[in-house]
Amino acid sequence: MTMTGGTGTGTELPVGFKRHLRVEAVDGDAVYLLSDQGTTALQGHEVQELAALLDGTRTLTGVLADAAAAMPPATAARMIAELARAELIGYHDPAADACTEAYWEYAGVGGPSASASFRTTPVELVVIGRVDPEAARAECLAAGLRLAGADDEGPPALSLVLCDDYLDLRLAEVDARHRESGRPWLIAKPSGVETWVGPVFESPQGACWECLAHRLRGHRASRAPVLHALGLAGTVQVPEASFATVRAIGLHTAVLEAAKWVAGMRYEGQQAICTLDTRTLDTIRHPVSRRPQCPACGDPGLVTERVRGPFVPRSSPKLHTVGGNDRAQSAETVLKRYRHLADPVTGIVSGLRPAPGSPEGLNRYVAGRNMALGDSRSLAGLRGGLRGQSGGKGTTPQEAEVGALCEALERYCGTRQGDEPTVRDTLAGLGDTALHPNSCQLFADRQFRERDGWNAAHSRFQQVPPPFDPKAPADWTPVWSLTSGTQRLLPTSMLYFGPGPNGVPAAPWADSNGNAAGSSPEDAVVQGFLEVVERDAVALWWYNRTRQPAVDLDAFDEPWLARTRQAYARLHRDIWVLDLTADFGIPVMAAMSRRTDRSAEGISFGFGAHFDPRLALRRAVTEMAQLLPPDENSPELLTADRDLSSWWHGATVENQPYLRADPAETPRTPDRYSFTAREDLREDIELAETLVREHGMEMLVLDQTRPDVGLPVAKVIIPGMRHFWARFAPGRLFDIPVKLGRLDHPVPYEQINPVPLFV
Repeated sequence: MTMTGGTGTGTELPVGFKRHLRVEAVDGDAVYLLSDQGTTALQGHEVQELAALLDGTRTLTGVLADAAAAMPPATAARMIAELARAELIGYHDPAADACTEAYWEYAGVGGPSASASFRTTPVELVVIGRVDPEAARAECLAAGLRLAGADDEGPPALSLVLCDDYLDLRLAEVDARHRESGRPWLIAKPSGVETWVGPVFESPQGACWECLAHRLRGHRASRAPVLHALGLAGTVQVPEASFATVRAIGLHTAVLEAAKWVAGMRYEGQQAICTLDTRTLDTIRHPVSRRPQCPACGDPGLVTERVRGPFVPRSSPKLHTVGGNDRAQSAETVLKRYRHLADPVTGIVSGLRPAPGSPEGLNRYVAGRNMALGDSRSLAGLRGGLRGQSGGKGTTPQEAEVGALCEALERYCGTRQGDEPTVRDTLAGLGDTALHPNSCQLFADRQFRERDGWNAAHSRFQQVPPPFDPKAPADWTPVWSLTSGTQRLLPTSMLYFGPGPNGVPAAPWADSNGNAAGSSPEDAVVQGFLEVVERDAVALWWYNRTRQPAVDLDAFDEPWLARTRQAYARLHRDIWVLDLTADFGIPVMAAMSRRTDRSAEGISFGFGAHFDPRLALRRAVTEMAQLLPPDENSPELLTADRDLSSWWHGATVENQPYLRADPAETPRTPDRYSFTAREDLREDIELAETLVREHGMEMLVLDQTRPDVGLPVAKVIIPGMRHFWARFAPGRLFDIPVKLGRLDHPVPYEQINPVPLFV
């Protein structure tokens, strides 16, 4: 028979029912074991006889001897073994506190063994910041912990580190010391409105402090301007909000976690931060994950290795289910796999929630901060990035939630983090391998000349960077050419959001065109390609203001579309869709909506592209919901950027007639589009590359997948294809509308649509 909880000293201890159990025998019925957690009933004459002997006053030998008068020794031994396996009996230490023993029995570690661990296991107490060291020491001693001292022969088995900020830079030194020695340490913040405890950092298998700090810094972007102004590298100390009771609760909780560790209790929650809101007593666990590319505990070369390697598309079969959307995995699967990355403390995404004010029947979600824009050194820069909470849309709430999560993760993966491969050189020095950034961004010379006046008059979406100097050294990052099967180089600053190593954003600036997340690497590349095609087609229409054919919505017999049209009707809104398909032949659509019950039409629109016209329509119509104007009294309307606000209040189909369908063109039905279903996303990539090659261009791919995320993310770049922001260099913007017969001659520069696209 086996029982846990012995001292390990060779001294035989008394045996009895565990101390958290009250034992009551009801004659002729059963022996009842009562505890805070429930009741257990044991039936049988023998167990009633045996129960009277298991009162904690006899050793195992004594119990068996005294039971011999009522039952054979083999029967008694068998029953004691069964009670031990059921964890109902254990050893009793007569010198130990009964309540304490009962607690450790509940914890599953055995009272006597826990007591022995407390006597023999030294704990180091480390206090950083404003935590009272004497109060912390007193709390540890009151709990029975043995604090490490100079007389100890070996190192402490655990360090309890108390601080008032998890981003205090002194914690880096604590972490390095423990990783070097291989010893675990428990971190806690025992003060403030919200107290924090955990995780226990265990080297080498678990996350380290730098893994956690990387995530915590991402949630404090709003403090960056203050850090920059004060020249601080770590954190900004804020006033403490607590009083004696709050601090006592925080210390009690931190010391309790240390005691559980010393006693031998192990559970999954020890790898998380447990936050306690002392105002509401709400407790939440926030998982802490190891970052494989962490420079402190992982391999910081993982991202470089991935980016420098060739991108070789592999077979990625499409999911053939309702709502599969030509993807490799379902929305449900993706959400289940990556949902843990949404957490307000330790997540990459601060949270997922339905967009405020979403009308009935329209599915919109938002997720945290959008990293695609913004210079965190100033409030204006932060607003540029915060305007963009990442958003998701779909025909179901789950699709919208997944879309918001994936867009936020896509932005994170596309943000410069310091481990991207770079080479420092000039455009001339790199030769033909490097591409001039304006071959991709396509600003006109006139835009560079007039940039000061333009930038002063327009939002951050429309800012024109300084002209690129081919003789000035810059950081360059490799991208893979699917067309030539070789590596090319582009400026790092136009491939990743955020500042460079010196903390200053460099030109040319990155944008999100062609950035996409997917359920497989091939899925991400296909979605990135379709976005490039979509935005190019939108630019051809928008800036030339051509009249485009309508899409016959009645011909697309889709249940989701019927529900959506009803939802817009309840909002007193028209809905129509334009066909923007250009020379690539891939269906591109623009969904439009306006109010019909007031003079301010609040026009909203959405765009979509896909090989399958039904999916192109779905994407355009669902995206349109994201640009619906908020209620008149909504703070969002008051803080919207000036271009968007001006559009909502001033644009009408009368003063912007290109928003209406061309009445001379026959509305497009599904059979007007040439579409052949393909089984594998690799086939879609092969078709995309063929189309790009046939148009005399090159398809470039940057794998932006981050090891700590896992979600495949890619950026697709096709030099010559046009972003739908204001990019007016010669090329497709002027040539393709003429080639397609939409215009007789290229539109003069002065007659380009004066309203730059602002999404």
